[in-house]
Amino acid sequence: MRIWKFLVAVAAVASTPALAETVVIHAGSVIVDAASEPTGPATVIVTDGRIVSVRDGISVIDGADRQINLLEKTVLPGLIDLHTHLSGDPSGEFWRAAVDSPEWYTLVAAKNARLTALAGFTTVRDLGSRSDQVTQSLRRGTAEGLVPGPRVVTSARTISIVGGHGQQNNGFNRQASEALDAGFTCTGPVECAEKVREASKYGADLIKITATGGVLSQQGRGLEAHFSDAEMKSIVDTARSLGLNVAAHAHGARGIEAAARAGVQTIEHGTYIDEAAAKVMREKGTILIPTLMAFQGIKKNLGKEFYTPVVEDKVRAVAPYAESIVERARKWGVKMAFGTDAGVYPHGQNASELALMRKGGMSDREVLASATTNAAAVLGMEGEIGRLAPGFSADIIAVEGNPLADVSKLEHVDSVMVRGRVIE
Repeated sequence: MRIWKFLVAVAAVASTPALAETVVIHAGSVIVDAASEPTGPATVIVTDGRIVSVRDGISVIDGADRQINLLEKTVLPGLIDLHTHLSGDPSGEFWRAAVDSPEWYTLVAAKNARLTALAGFTTVRDLGSRSDQVTQSLRRGTAEGLVPGPRVVTSARTISIVGGHGQQNNGFNRQASEALDAGFTCTGPVECAEKVREASKYGADLIKITATGGVLSQQGRGLEAHFSDAEMKSIVDTARSLGLNVAAHAHGARGIEAAARAGVQTIEHGTYIDEAAAKVMREKGTILIPTLMAFQGIKKNLGKEFYTPVVEDKVRAVAPYAESIVERARKWGVKMAFGTDAGVYPHGQNASELALMRKGGMSDREVLASATTNAAAVLGMEGEIGRLAPGFSADIIAVEGNPLADVSKLEHVDSVMVRGRVIE
């Protein structure tokens, strides 16, 4: 009987709600979303990680647990990067896939999560982990506050063809290659459907495929389509049956077109996008994630023996086209959202992509929308993130000046809050 009473008492304590924590932010100005103008002085009230209100003027809130003085700053929604690789850092050492452990990649991912959040990115979509379960664990760690970092939406491992871009055992001899085979390759519609189901089983939030060859892998057979039409359709249809979207790494124009026709949600990179590919993307509502920073990062390493000869040749081939992706996509009416391919260049520099998009012809307001409201819509989280409004997650950043007049102001972030937690 005593044990029973003890268990009942413990259960009662466990079920008792924690006292609500209220944080008050006094801001010099607030931009509630990319479509709005700065408000002037305002007060943002956050309780238990959610925004309660955004009030004009500076309000004194009795009983607040914490007050944050940002009277010299502009406060706005946290940014969203739809293409990152948190478990990797820039490297031409492809052989590290045979040396470094999953535990190591987990530590790297935790380090990069903090850097990314401090750069103002409060949500990321991670599209390709260096080891199984790394980003799923990071997703939980950041959600529970164990690891400082952004909200993580992850595809976990990438699905590719045998020997394709994304298969980490490219470049090794047969014995080493077979030992390193991660098992996320497929041939034929049935096998590809199975891989999608397997990815879902192990916690993927979406599916990532390499619809074409890639630049930084040791696979050197061009950058055109890899999967057959039937294979890609099987992947997309199976993903949809499970409630998952598909992101497709794609460089070559015909590979872009084929992936869009199959129904993928986003095209990552889109280097050789042409009018025919753009037409299919418009018809299907496919969104382009340009990842301009990736090309800036790899270009800096040319001629330094950083990459193997096969990779260096591919870098030189794509470089002239990478500068005009946004310009071409705009000309042909393709929708775009923000993503950088962080990990190909050093993490924490994500915001430099914003000015590159503006250089492609987008306005400051359009660029900010691409990294907030538009990116939130890609994630299906437009009622949760991307704006500062009652009920939304308290994902909040602060900068000097007005990013709607100069989006490069976002390259220097002074304060970051993710889910109501201040990142330091």
